[in-house]
Amino acid sequence: MAGCRGSVCCCCRWCCCCGERESRTPEELTILGETQEEEDEILPRKDYESLDYDRCINDPYLEVLETMDNKKARRYEAVKWMVVFAIGVCTGLVGLFVDFSVRLFTQLKFGVVQTSVEECSQKGCLALSLLELLGFNLTFVFLASLLVLIEPVAAGSGIPEIKCYLNGVKVPGIVRLRTLLCKVFGVLFSVAGGLFVGKEGPMIHSGAVVGAGLPQFQSISLRKIQLNFPYFRSDRDKRDFVSAGAAAGVAAAFGAPIGGTLFSLEEGSSFWNQGLTWKVLFCSMSAAFTLNFFRSGIQFGSWGSFQLPGLLNFGEFKCSDSDKKCHLWTAMDLGFFVVMGVIGGLLGATFNCLNKRLAKYRMRNVHPKPKLVRVLESLLVSLVTTVVVFVASMVLGECRQLSSASQTGNGSFQLQATSEDVNSTIKTFFCPNDTYNDMATLFFNSQESAILQLFHQDGTFSPITLALFFTLYFLLACWTFGTSVPSGLFVPSLLCGAAFGRLVANILKSYIGLGHIYSGTFALIGAAAFLGGVVRMTISLTVILIESTNEITYGLPIMITLMVAKWTGDFFNKGIYDIHVGLRGVPLLEWETEVEMDKLRASDIMEPNLTYVYPHTRIQSLVSILRTTVHHAFPVVTENRGNEKEFMKGNQLISNNIKFKKSSILTRAGEQRKRGQSMKSYPSSELRNVCDEHVASEEPAEKEDLLQQMLERRYTPYPNLYPDQSPSEDWTMEERFRPLTFHGLVLRSQLVTLLVRGVCYSESQSSASQPRLSYAEMAEDYPRYPDIHDLDLTLLNPRMIVDVTPYMNPSPFTVSPNTHVSQVFNLFRTMGLRHLPVVNAVGEIVGIITRHNLTYEFLQARLRQHYQTL
Repeated sequence: MAGCRGSVCCCCRWCCCCGERESRTPEELTILGETQEEEDEILPRKDYESLDYDRCINDPYLEVLETMDNKKARRYEAVKWMVVFAIGVCTGLVGLFVDFSVRLFTQLKFGVVQTSVEECSQKGCLALSLLELLGFNLTFVFLASLLVLIEPVAAGSGIPEIKCYLNGVKVPGIVRLRTLLCKVFGVLFSVAGGLFVGKEGPMIHSGAVVGAGLPQFQSISLRKIQLNFPYFRSDRDKRDFVSAGAAAGVAAAFGAPIGGTLFSLEEGSSFWNQGLTWKVLFCSMSAAFTLNFFRSGIQFGSWGSFQLPGLLNFGEFKCSDSDKKCHLWTAMDLGFFVVMGVIGGLLGATFNCLNKRLAKYRMRNVHPKPKLVRVLESLLVSLVTTVVVFVASMVLGECRQLSSASQTGNGSFQLQATSEDVNSTIKTFFCPNDTYNDMATLFFNSQESAILQLFHQDGTFSPITLALFFTLYFLLACWTFGTSVPSGLFVPSLLCGAAFGRLVANILKSYIGLGHIYSGTFALIGAAAFLGGVVRMTISLTVILIESTNEITYGLPIMITLMVAKWTGDFFNKGIYDIHVGLRGVPLLEWETEVEMDKLRASDIMEPNLTYVYPHTRIQSLVSILRTTVHHAFPVVTENRGNEKEFMKGNQLISNNIKFKKSSILTRAGEQRKRGQSMKSYPSSELRNVCDEHVASEEPAEKEDLLQQMLERRYTPYPNLYPDQSPSEDWTMEERFRPLTFHGLVLRSQLVTLLVRGVCYSESQSSASQPRLSYAEMAEDYPRYPDIHDLDLTLLNPRMIVDVTPYMNPSPFTVSPNTHVSQVFNLFRTMGLRHLPVVNAVGEIVGIITRHNLTYEFLQARLRQHYQTL
C-alpha cells in the first residue's frame, strides 16, 4: 500500500503529499475512524458493513435446493443471461441520452456565444458575450448542484463508491434509482455548464445503478413499481450484476468492452469466476453496440453502420501520405515515452496531493455548513472557469498557420483529421484568413473536440499556448473535482495530458530537430501518462486506450508509459480514487496484506467480546440485543457446563438448548455407529472396548459419550445463567468470557424478520409448533429489511421463545486462532465474507473477525502492539 511513510516522507514534501505522520494515534482512535490532528490520516469508520456475498445455507435455502433440478437451473441461468443483456442495452441508452443532451446544450451555448463574439469583435462589446457565456454556465451548474442536494451520493464520478461496492462494502444509497436520475441529469448539466469535468466516469456509476436495480424489478424511490420477480434476491446476485453494469458503463463511455471487463475485475471485484467473466463481457458488448448503433444512425443517418463505438472517440492515428519520413512511433521513441511516464507520474502525484488537501478543506469548512454553501462553491468554480476560458481565448491565443482546412463560414473551419472523417472545429477569433486562434480552439470547444485537435491537428500549437493551457487546465480541474456536482476525471486528465504530450512533441521537433516525430502519438502518450499518474490503473486502462485508438501497435508504448507513471506516482501517494475512498473512511481491502503482517495471527486481530444468542431465546432477550447493539450477525452458541442434567430438569428453555447442543455435536464414534461400520480404524483396543460398552448400554440417551469426555475440556460449573439474562457487573472475567460451543451464525435481518412475522412458540409447547418461513418469505423485504426500532412491541409476548436454528447458517467459514493473518485475509476477501468466526480446537467460539479487523490501519496498530509485547 503506497503512501507517504517512513523515509519517503522527506522525498514528497515538495508536492504536498506528506500528510501522515510516522507514528499514528493509539489503537482506540485507530478503529474509530477519526483523526487526532489536522494532518493525520482519516481512519476507517466502523459504520460501514460488508455485503452478504456468502450464501446462508439454512433450512429455507435447503428447501429451495430440494426443489431444484437441472431444468430449473438452466431456466435460472437463461434468465440471468437475459437480464445481463438488458443491463447492457439500458446502459447504452443512458449513455445515448447523456451524449445527445450534452451535445444539444453545448451547441446551443457555443452557437449563441460565438455569434455574439463575432459581432462584438467589431463593435467592442465583448463584455456582453462574456455575460451571455456566464448566464449559460451558471444556470447549468446551478441545476447540477440542486440535483446533488437532492441526492448527495450523486456528487463526483461515483467510481470510488462503486469500487467500494465491488470490494464488498455496502455504501448507503449508492445504487438507488434516485441516485441514477440525479447522476444522469446532473452530469449533463455540469458538462454543458463548461466545468472541467467529464461524463465518462459518471457513466460507470450509472451502469452500476442500472445493474443493481434492473434485476430487482422494483424501486424504493418509486414504491408503486413492484413486480413479483422471484429471482436474484440476494447481495451475491446483486453484486455480480453491479460488476456487469460498471463494465457496461466503461464500454459505453470509451467503446471498449474488453477494457470494461478488465476494469470491473481490476478495480474491485474480490470474487470472480469464469461464468461471471462471460456475462460481464457480454453485457459490455451489448452496451457498446447499442450506443454505437443509435449514435451512428442519429448522427450519420446510416443505421447499422457502427461508426461511433463510444462517447469518447480518439479517431484514427495515421501519418500524412505526403510525409514519407513520418512514423507513428519508433524504437527510439520508447526512451522519450519512459521519461514522459515519469513526468506524468510526478504530475499525477502532485494533482492528487493538491486535490486531497482541497477535499480535506471542504470536509472541515464547507460540508458542515448549510447545503447552500456547497451550491455557492460550485457557482464560484463555474464563474472563475468561465472567466478564465473567455479571457484566455480572447487574449492569450496566437494566430497559427492552418496547414489544410476548408472554410465553412461563421468564423470556423472544419478539419478532416482522420480517414473516418472525424471533424473538429477550428476557432479563428481575431485572426486573419488561413490562420486560427490556437488557445480559443482548445478552450472554446467541447473537451472531446479539444482532444481530437491535439491528437490530429496538422497545424502547430504554440509552445507558450500549450504550457499556459496545461497550467490553467491542471489547476482548474484539480479545484473542480470534489465540488458538489456530478463530475468525471477521465476526459479532463486525458485533455491535460494530451496538451503535455503535444508540448513535448513541439519541443522535440522545433528545438532538437527530430522531424520523424508524429505529434499525435506523443499527445496520446502524454494523455496516458497523466491519466495513469492520477488514477493508477494499468491493465484495464491499457486496453481501454488501445480499443479507443483502434491501433494495436500502440499497445507496447501505452503499457510501458502507464507502468512507469504508476510506479512513479505510487512512490509518493495513492491514486485519486483510493484517496477519496480513504477520505470517506471506507474499510477497503487491498488485494493482499504486507509481508510483515504475517507476524500476527487470527487471535491477535479478532474481537473477543461477543454478543451472541442461544438456539432457543426469549423474545425479550432478542429485542434487547437488537436494540442495544449495532452488530449485523450474532453467533448461535450453547454453554459448556458440567452439570447439564440438573439444569435440564429445572427449565424448559434451557432443556431445549442443551438438547440441541447434544444433538448437533458430532463425534467420530457416533458417526461410525451411525454408519454401522467396524471400529478397527481406532488405534487402541481399549478405546474400542469403551465404545462397544457404550453401544451395548441400556440407556444410551442418558449416558455421556466417553470419547467426547476425553476430548472435551473441563471447567468448573458456573451459576445458573438463563439465556434471557443480561451480564451482571459482579461477574468475574471467567463468567463473562465463559466457554461457548459454536453452532452457527444468524443475521440481524433474519432475527428482525422472525420477530415481525411472529415466528415463536410458548414455553408450554414444543419448538416444532413454531411457524416456518420459506426462503421467499425471508427474502421478501430485500434489500430494505425492517428495523428493530420500528417494531411494535405491544404485538409481542416477551416470554415467548424463538427457535433460530432453522434460519441460522450452521456451516459458515471459520478459522483457527492460530491462523496467520495472510490466510485470514485471503479467505475473507476472496470468498466475499462479512463475518468470520474464530473457533478453537474443541469447537468453542473465541472471537469474530469482520472487515474492520483486516484494514491496513487496524493491522498496523495491532502490529505495533505486537512489537511492544516482545
